Amino acid sequence: MSFADKVTTIRIILIPVFVSLLIYSRWHFYLRHIATAVFIIAVLSDFFDGLVARIKKEKSNIGQVIDPLADKLLLFTAFISLYVLREYLPLKFQIPLGVVLIVVSRDLIILLGFLIFQFLKIEIVVAPSIWGKLTTFFQMGTILCILINVPFSPFIWKVATVFTLISGLDYFLRGVKAINDNINSSAS
Repeated sequence: MSFADKVTTIRIILIPVFVSLLIYSRWHFYLRHIATAVFIIAVLSDFFDGLVARIKKEKSNIGQVIDPLADKLLLFTAFISLYVLREYLPLKFQIPLGVVLIVVSRDLIILLGFLIFQFLKIEIVVAPSIWGKLTTFFQMGTILCILINVPFSPFIWKVATVFTLISGLDYFLRGVKAINDNINSSAS
């Protein structure tokens, strides 16, 4: 396992720590600050593991799977946790259910598409698009803005929602194209 993969694994381990701190911050206000710090560390680890993998040329097959999985798990749990705990956390801004449903639905559809490709034995290259990267950036920004009560948090989650929809459509169209290319190459 490469160093970048170890950093990604740490990000996955930080997810239950982050959620636990959010839950217990209902009774101990200072824990929300620690939860925020844990989330920031997880976000920075996302940047750091990619940088290390590129510099050290340590791209691995496992890294290509666990890195996006770690991002999805972190954001998935953060959005759901902030929504479920919205009444208990002293947050100025409460994330709307629609935003959470769009984020979660997109990731579930992407996962379902990946499973369909595996079932059909279609080779795909797991590569993020610019839309996916922007989506991840603004989704992480949304969580961070809510945690620290940034006044323009609603604007950030609206931008994140737009990029989530665009990237979801982009991944869907790329999937359809891959299936059509596979059908066309099989017919030849």
